[in-house]
Amino acid sequence: MIDADGYRPNVGIILCNDNRQLFWGRRVGQDAWQFPQGGIKSDETPEQAMYRELREEVGLKAEQVEMMGATRNWLRYRLPERYIRRHREPLCIGQKQIWFLLRAQCGEDAFCLDNCETPEFEEWRWVKYWQPIREVIYFKRNVYAKALQELAPLLYPEGTPNRFHTNYLRQQRR
Repeated sequence: MIDADGYRPNVGIILCNDNRQLFWGRRVGQDAWQFPQGGIKSDETPEQAMYRELREEVGLKAEQVEMMGATRNWLRYRLPERYIRRHREPLCIGQKQIWFLLRAQCGEDAFCLDNCETPEFEEWRWVKYWQPIREVIYFKRNVYAKALQELAPLLYPEGTPNRFHTNYLRQQRR
């Protein structure tokens, strides 16, 4: 399903634990890390798609998470030219996403990365809140930053942590 502007409707999942760390998954066969995400089918709402993707990619059921919130509007990213599949119709130039913030209400033993025919991730880890912006593929960084910025007050009602940690600043100076 591609919209009239060429964007595929999609959901993104930011899953946290009680320590406010985020689930960060490494894609199968790649040195690429990202949050769980996936397309919205024509008969699904974004929330239904999110729970389906959560089950397929992480192995968790709706009752194993607490939904903390979602982005108010679609966040879009455009694919670099080399990733656009010109031979497919309709042409998809990028994704528009609704992002959900969830808190795991279960133990890590409930996580299962091979809960579907074609697993998305082969390993995962917990990371600090802003770390994904630095590690995700470059063309998704802006969307990740917007989603994390918008949803941060739900996880940090006392005030969002500083986005630029000392170690990151030191790395940039080198």
